[in-house]
Amino acid sequence: MSSTLFRTKKVEQSILDTEEPEHALKKSLSALDLTVFGVGVIIGTGIFVLTGKVAKENAGPSVALAFVVAGVVCGLAALCYAEFASTVPVAGSAYTFSYASLGELPAWIIGWDLVLEFALGTAVVAVGWSGYVRSLMDNAGWHLPESLSGRDGATGFGFDILAAALVLALTVILVLGMKLSARVTTVVVAVKVAVVLIVIIAGAFFITADNYKPFIPKAQPQEAGSSIQSPLVQLMFGYTPTDFGVMGIFTAASVVFFAFIGFDVVATAAEETKNPQRDMPRGILGSLLICTTLYVAVSIVVTGMQKYSELSIDAPLADAFKATGHPWYAGVISFGAAVGLTTVCLILLLGQTRVFFAMSRDGLLPRFFSVVHPKFKTPYRPTILLGVIIAILAGFTSLSELAELVNIGTLFAFVVVALGVIILRRTRPDLPRAFRTPLVPFIPILSVLASLWLMLNLPAETWLRFAVWMVIGFIVYFVYGRSHSRLGRQEEVADQVMKPPGRNGE
Repeated sequence: MSSTLFRTKKVEQSILDTEEPEHALKKSLSALDLTVFGVGVIIGTGIFVLTGKVAKENAGPSVALAFVVAGVVCGLAALCYAEFASTVPVAGSAYTFSYASLGELPAWIIGWDLVLEFALGTAVVAVGWSGYVRSLMDNAGWHLPESLSGRDGATGFGFDILAAALVLALTVILVLGMKLSARVTTVVVAVKVAVVLIVIIAGAFFITADNYKPFIPKAQPQEAGSSIQSPLVQLMFGYTPTDFGVMGIFTAASVVFFAFIGFDVVATAAEETKNPQRDMPRGILGSLLICTTLYVAVSIVVTGMQKYSELSIDAPLADAFKATGHPWYAGVISFGAAVGLTTVCLILLLGQTRVFFAMSRDGLLPRFFSVVHPKFKTPYRPTILLGVIIAILAGFTSLSELAELVNIGTLFAFVVVALGVIILRRTRPDLPRAFRTPLVPFIPILSVLASLWLMLNLPAETWLRFAVWMVIGFIVYFVYGRSHSRLGRQEEVADQVMKPPGRNGE
């Protein structure tokens, strides 16, 4: 039984599956498209919201260093993703990589994890986008009924119609084709990056040096009930996580990590890239480098404009400009955030549908979902199904408490991919690798340790919810996936062919 659970799918077979006419995705993306996708999904709620939260509660002005730490952790993982995506240019990202290196059950687990991660991420960001749009509408004198804003406390019923409408609209765009998605993303990302540059350039003129003192505030033990308090760290390492101080930087890094989520989604588009061996590493590493630079610059500017203890948690960038007497910039930032979050939703939804598509093509989910549209060559069936489900989820649920599940899911994927690089280097040294992760196994091991460290800094409740989702995944695999696996059926056929003939020559 253990041999079937950990059977691996050859890289050559994974690539061959992409050539089946009914299950083949159209190759239309370039390195620029991939970089734009990466920037589009990474720059979102994190830079517009988390900067103020972690500066005020955990790190002070040294929040810039927290972004650096989180960026380094992502960079280590990105090197591993770049090797895999260029070696195995197949839809599915970490799921496909795991199938080629660790085996079927680990691949199923990571695929199941990614489905949850991208679904929650899309819904959370859609709800955040809805909030920005409602704010802009209120300023213009247009007001939605409370029951359609997802916040009617009087009747107990609330449906966030804006969040649901956004997800459905993006679902249509994804069904119509990847090139259209890339064009829409390019336009929106240009607007979003322009807003971020406005914050950096304009804000630099309002910096007060005294606001950086002290750059690393004195350490304080986390208060009971802190949103990032982790008993796991105290249990395993014997100390209490801190707010501020040097260790507060690492605590903050586990929170701002949410701001980097998304670069791994670029890897899900490997199968739709014209030259994945060359362009995937460029797209993954390029987008991460651009976003890390922008994050650090924004955090330095905003903590220099306003004392960290006075920063707003809900809208730190906009409120920092208001505090310096320039409210006009606040409106620009709110508009940029609302526009920018659309690309985050689009690309997260893209990533989820490609993972779901890859799993169904392998038979671990119903093959019905692996048929591409005859005209647009997109996986329209899982796109429509997941789009409707997420639209309903975003409409009825705030998901604020579940947002941290996105963090733990992504970090878990990082661990699996890093281990997969080490294993595949040993088991298939003959594979042509257009991009090679440097210093293997040192870099992958460092990536595993760094990801595990950030996971340990997440709340115990997050681990519990994650475990429940994993248990459900195991049940689905053993009830359906294992018996319908295409790889398993191919092995059964091969065994039948290899059996010696019976006494009657059968």
